[in-house]
Amino acid sequence: MAPRVLVSDKLSPTAVQIFKDRGVEVDYLPDLGKDKEKLLEVIDQYDGLAIRSATKVTEKLINAATRLKVIGRAGIGVDNVDIPAASRKGIIVMNTPFGNSITTAEHAVAMIFALARQIPEANASTHAGKWEKNRFMGVEITGKTLGVIGCGNIGSIVATRGVGLKMHVIAFDPFLSDKRAEELGVDKVELDELFARADFITLHTPLTDKTRNIIDAAAIAKMKNGVRIINCARGGLVVEADLIAALKSGKVAGAGIDVFEVEPAEQNALFGMENVVATPHLGASTAEAQENVALQVAEQMSDYLIKGAVSNAINMPSITAEEAPRLKPFVKLAEVLGAFVGQVTEDPIKEVEILFDGSTATMNTRALISATLAGLIRPQVADVNMVSAPIMVKERGIIVAEVKRDKSGVFDGYIKLTVKTEHRTRSIAGTCFSDGKPRFIQIKGINLDAEVGQHMLYTTNADAPGIIGLLGTVCGENGVNIANFQLGRNRPGGDAIALLYLDAPFPEKVLEQVRAHKSIDSAKRLQFDVGGI
Repeated sequence: MAPRVLVSDKLSPTAVQIFKDRGVEVDYLPDLGKDKEKLLEVIDQYDGLAIRSATKVTEKLINAATRLKVIGRAGIGVDNVDIPAASRKGIIVMNTPFGNSITTAEHAVAMIFALARQIPEANASTHAGKWEKNRFMGVEITGKTLGVIGCGNIGSIVATRGVGLKMHVIAFDPFLSDKRAEELGVDKVELDELFARADFITLHTPLTDKTRNIIDAAAIAKMKNGVRIINCARGGLVVEADLIAALKSGKVAGAGIDVFEVEPAEQNALFGMENVVATPHLGASTAEAQENVALQVAEQMSDYLIKGAVSNAINMPSITAEEAPRLKPFVKLAEVLGAFVGQVTEDPIKEVEILFDGSTATMNTRALISATLAGLIRPQVADVNMVSAPIMVKERGIIVAEVKRDKSGVFDGYIKLTVKTEHRTRSIAGTCFSDGKPRFIQIKGINLDAEVGQHMLYTTNADAPGIIGLLGTVCGENGVNIANFQLGRNRPGGDAIALLYLDAPFPEKVLEQVRAHKSIDSAKRLQFDVGGI
């Protein structure tokens, strides 16, 4: 029986035809995504679901989707899909991460021009029969400083466009290397320097715990008087109330906003302000971008349903059906090794070395490398997947080296990740036991045997009595329950580490207490996706 796909949002007719040409039955019902109850009634009839942003794929819908194997999002954002719920049901979630990059970048550049010359207000005034030539005094962008926050795929396009417009472009991105900055023609700076120097600031970073509210009152206070701010990335990066206050005071001369804290934004205090250009999340809204992402998602979903090939998956590696049973546990291992180092490393990464020892050297190491890199940069780039991770790492000028060798120790096979920054080198190694579960077997050169937990605390210290007592006391006094712990040291009195397994994320205020103790060298809270482990 041919696989059956439901298209519940508006998609290109060409994309629908691709499904048919590849041997997939397709029902094109572009308004069904808005009818939650009707969608819930029919979803169990389909193997695939192709969506844009209108359809909300909730846990309830996923639980009702008894046949569903793949969800394809025509676009990059998957905020409308409950990915953990899909993963638990074994449903692959795909997106099309690069189909609308140029379109979104061009929208940001259009915002720069609109703000510089007050085009929307001047247009409305002229259409109203007024001739207010003296009212709309603009500014040139030539020679001005453009600050780009987030210099990945979209941000780098904006940066090169800014260079072409004869602007001075400066960029803040923790993963941007000196070499990549030189290739783009931009100056790599710290965030506070960008705030201080930029005449225009444009945001191109995902919404994560580290980037949420990156533009707030404190950040705005560091900026030039008369700065102009553009956000075509994600709502939540800018504290809207703080921006409004700065616009009213004149500290910020103008803002171009395409994304909002609450969407659809039918009401917002920014609306009606003369120095604000607001658009309804149009970053990806061009005919070319809509066509590109629609065709891509149809091709990807068809390839998976007919051939078993996986590409641009959020929650599954790009591997063949034949490789999957043997490779899957090591893909998870590679991801958690990367995630560990990514969460404890704050300096820009310059080099990555991934060592495959023994049996792992005979596997599909390309998939394992992609999984490692995805885990490594996901703390900074939330939308990354196994397909996009190598591209993003390359764009940032990070050198990636692969090493394979025959079995050299007691384990049949293991993976060792080493990361170099300007100031330090970090390494971690792990393997999978017969139960298929990933284990940490070495951290900082210290041997241990530690399972992977969802919520963990990692500390380093000199080997001395009282550390476990200290951690237990601090946790106990603050109501933090320790489920388990692992210790390791390189020699008596030498370097030591501790891994605490917790029932919930380690509170920030408690973390500061741990870090403040003179016996602790460093303390990091870690979080891992343990689905499938």
